[in-house]
Amino acid sequence: MRDIDYMTITDAVVSAYADTPNERLREILGALIPRLHDLIRDIELTPAEWRMTMDFLLQAAKASSDQRNDFILLSDLLGVSAVVDLVDGRDDDGATSATLLGPFYVPGQPDMTSGADLIKDNPGERLVVQGQVLSANGSPLPHAVLEIWQNAPNGLYTAQDPDQPEDNLRCTLRADAEGKYSFATVKPQSYKVREDGAGGKLVKASSWHSWRPAHIHFIISADGHKRHVTQIFDAADPYVDKDAVFGVRADLVKPFDQAPTDADKANFPDVQSPFNVVNVDWVLAPTNG
Repeated sequence: MRDIDYMTITDAVVSAYADTPNERLREILGALIPRLHDLIRDIELTPAEWRMTMDFLLQAAKASSDQRNDFILLSDLLGVSAVVDLVDGRDDDGATSATLLGPFYVPGQPDMTSGADLIKDNPGERLVVQGQVLSANGSPLPHAVLEIWQNAPNGLYTAQDPDQPEDNLRCTLRADAEGKYSFATVKPQSYKVREDGAGGKLVKASSWHSWRPAHIHFIISADGHKRHVTQIFDAADPYVDKDAVFGVRADLVKPFDQAPTDADKANFPDVQSPFNVVNVDWVLAPTNG
């Protein structure tokens, strides 16, 4: 490696990793290294800018914890997460759109049955969310599992707010034998992504905004089907067409202001009126093989 120069460095590094035992990792490194090197040459990245980039990534690491991942936030803000989801779902014919996991997912939330009440002591407009989990062929998926989380009326997730219980507005819900599910909650709020870490610095430096439209997160699992990571968005939210992290998809935009029918009122007698209803069915793609 004595003859490394401005151009030969790339071949030298690619060659060094050419015997990587894991085939997929070898493929990724073989594509990533030349692209990174070409980018640096194209933009003529300076040593000072390289040091700033390393410090920037260190800030993301320092801001991250078990309940907050600033690297996911950076991925979201740069549209990387969205591209990954779109690539993964491009052949899922008939399935509901998948979208971003976000930085505040915490597994292992309390198990609840369909019809659960998540409202508890939370103020705000009350919502009932209901629908059915289906396969792409239209058949119901009995006992599908829905992991659900959202922010509180103050705009904060539990990981951001020590005054909220750890399981506030979160649950693991099991659909019934027909794949039907429902739960009562409060209307989520649009909010700014956190600006006290690396993601905030990126947004401020670029003059892009940091607002996300109001949404509720879901991870939906059923035997024989792909794990489905997605969200629903309030159609009336002012940021629904300019999401800071590019997560909105047309089929995930739902009216959050639908009045309940008489049947809805009868099905949810314990939910204090007035409340609105969000109807959303989930269609999952079967796994291959």
